[in-house]
Amino acid sequence: MGNMVRILVVEDEVLLARAVRRGLVDRGFDVVLAHDGHTGYCLAREADVDLVVLDLMLPGLSGIEVLRRLRSERIWTPVLVLTAKDGLSDETDALEAGADDYLRKPFSYPVLVARCRALLRRGRSEEPVEVTVGNLVLDPRRRTARRGDVPIQLTRREFALLEYLMRNVGRVRSKEAILADVWGPDSSRDLNVVEVYIGYLRRKVDQSFGTTTVRTVRGQGYLVDA
Repeated sequence: MGNMVRILVVEDEVLLARAVRRGLVDRGFDVVLAHDGHTGYCLAREADVDLVVLDLMLPGLSGIEVLRRLRSERIWTPVLVLTAKDGLSDETDALEAGADDYLRKPFSYPVLVARCRALLRRGRSEEPVEVTVGNLVLDPRRRTARRGDVPIQLTRREFALLEYLMRNVGRVRSKEAILADVWGPDSSRDLNVVEVYIGYLRRKVDQSFGTTTVRTVRGQGYLVDA
């Protein structure tokens, strides 16, 4: 990483970009500026940077497009996205495209610096490996599931349950273990909730496809099996 951390700031409002640079340089960071998407993308690929602060509204390539290209090229440098204050859909799009965090404009420099430091501590987000059982594929980063090429829509909890069972492929998991791991150790939920969610999963990942991946082992619990 070298001694000095380099941050690439991609922001088309020149005055704001310079102010951000001053704020970061004052706190000991080395800062590279880019004022359009294409330059930002090239620098993120070629310059040795430890973090990218990326505005979404950019001339040329949009911030989302820059992100998608970097992630598709397996460049996992942490990215903090700057969004407009009402940009809820922007934030969702950015996180789905592979952003690590976002900050709404207008922001204060102490908050920006704190977010940058937090991301730098976390380091490069290595690509989480897809979890595969047979032709059932889970992508933990994008929170998507598919069987073959057919996408499967899962709620957050269904996804967490399926991921847990798939990571324990071939191993029986008791309702107690599932409740503790998927709902949390201090969950006051009834054990029946596990059965209910197993039912939801079966409908979505098995019955629609005429397969059996999520199995019940009588008196013991559940397992996922290819």
